[in-house]
Amino acid sequence: MGKLAGFRYRQIIKKLKKLGFVFDRQAAGSHEIWFNPATDRYTTIPNHPGEMPEGTLKAILRQADVTTDRFLKA
Repeated sequence: MGKLAGFRYRQIIKKLKKLGFVFDRQAAGSHEIWFNPATDRYTTIPNHPGEMPEGTLKAILRQADVTTDRFLKA
């Protein structure tokens, strides 16, 4: 298990909000689009129960252009 293991949807959203992301719109199914007006970046976040797979969270952060360290400190 790496640094990004064990995060749930609500924890991820809380940290992304601190980094400047805001809810933009509902996507297909249980996915949401979040936007950061300061960086002009979008990211898609699945709203599923349980812990987010580490690979999925890495992809979200890559899409949002947020480093792992910056995410963990938020």
